[in-house]
This record gives sequence, structure tokens and C-alpha cells, in this order.
Amino acid sequence: MNLTKRQTTIVLAVASVSLVAALALLLYYFFVTNVKEEDIDMYKFKHFSWDELTKSDTAKKYGISNTPGEEEKRNLIALVMKVLDPLRDKYAKPITVNSAYRSPFLNSKVGGADSSQHVKGQAADITGGSKEENKKLFEILKTMDFDQLINEKDYSWIHVSYKRIGYNRKQILNL
Repeated sequence: MNLTKRQTTIVLAVASVSLVAALALLLYYFFVTNVKEEDIDMYKFKHFSWDELTKSDTAKKYGISNTPGEEEKRNLIALVMKVLDPLRDKYAKPITVNSAYRSPFLNSKVGGADSSQHVKGQAADITGGSKEENKKLFEILKTMDFDQLINEKDYSWIHVSYKRIGYNRKQILNL
């Protein structure tokens, strides 16, 4: 097919615009910031503490450091700000954090998956104290923003995660 110089210019212009639009969409989906950094810097926990988010009997027993780095701290703040504190407000009862941040060594010691969001500070295992209460937490969480929500062992506990940067999948699983 022979195109004139003008037709070739138009085709190249359309292709360039399409490429820019596609790149913008990719950037949006992969690098969108869900939480403003200045909000993280200013946020004060309402219902949870750093001790709750980093405690571990296994770490204590084996003398394992479970101190999150700066990126993991920012992820934990986003998790509390966007999920845990609003959940506690809606639930209107205490919630216990069984496990949130885990250092890579601690995560391997407890048998966590290599890709665990706990290592990134993006996940918490929580309970309302019973399977019935955990079902209530699960139902409330389904209406909120999250990356992954897991009913663990017939509501023995609930795993919830949130990505501060990137796309939250709203994936719901029963394990």
C-alpha cells in the first residue's frame, strides 16, 4: 500500500497519540498512589499501636528482630489508615491483630510464603475473638477497599491486605 506523505504523517501522529495514551494507562494502573505521602506523614493511629503491628511471640522466643524499615512502616500506616482504623470504627468493638509486619527471617521461621504481604507491611491477620465475630469482620471488610481478603480456616482469623501504591485487587479467598 502506497501512502502519501500527508497520510503517513497522519498515521504516525495517531500511532504516537495511541502510544502515549497506552503508556498513561499503564502508569495509572501500576504506579497510582492510593494514599498521599503527606497523609501518611500526618496520620495518627486511632485504635492500633506499633507494638500490635510488630509483635511476635516467635520473634521474642528466638531473639529475631521484627523492626520494619521505612517503606514497610509507610505501608503499615496505609493499612491502618485505609483498612484497620475504619474497620474498627464500623465494627465498634475491639479487634485483635494476631500478626501484621513480619521481617523476612521471622516470616520464614513461621512458615510464611516468600511472597507474603506481611513482609512488606501490607497485611494483617485479625480476629474479633470468635468465628462468629470474624464473619462479621469479613462482611464489613468486603464493603471496603483492600487488596486481598482471606477467610482463614473457616473464620479462625481474617487476613486482609492493602497496597499503598498500585492496584488493590479486591480479591476474596477462602482457605
